[in-house]
Amino acid sequence: MDPEIKKKTLRMITYGLYILTSKSGEKYSAGTINWLSQASFDPPLIMVGVKKDSGLHSTISESGVFAVNILASDQKEIASAFFKRTTIEGDKINGYKFKEGKTGSPILEDLPAFFECKVIDKVQKGDHTIFVGEVINAGIVREAKPLVMWDTGWFYGG
Repeated sequence: MDPEIKKKTLRMITYGLYILTSKSGEKYSAGTINWLSQASFDPPLIMVGVKKDSGLHSTISESGVFAVNILASDQKEIASAFFKRTTIEGDKINGYKFKEGKTGSPILEDLPAFFECKVIDKVQKGDHTIFVGEVINAGIVREAKPLVMWDTGWFYGG
């Protein structure tokens, strides 16, 4: 298999961009992710790929919960703020205001929607773990077109 063709082909898979958050004790973690999909209607299940060597992976593994914060199409700058290490200053995470959700995971107040999950299973293969979460809480702040990877010019995968 030609590695360049493989990379280009896999990058043609469509992805949204999200801020994944979690909290374990006093430890907060957050990061921009794009490997996420709904996996079941009943119960409502989500599967999300998280890099094994990340702080976010460690926090989700410890807490067993996470929140998915959905970015609007005009929020690329917020997505880029979560490419770096998580920082908390007062009521802001990586510079953006948040509140704790039902699971304790940070809910970003400036984003249009969120949902929270409890981890019910995981698959540990390759360099990412697939966490399967049952949706236990959800909210919409405002209607918005979601941010998708293709519109940013960024690539993750391949």
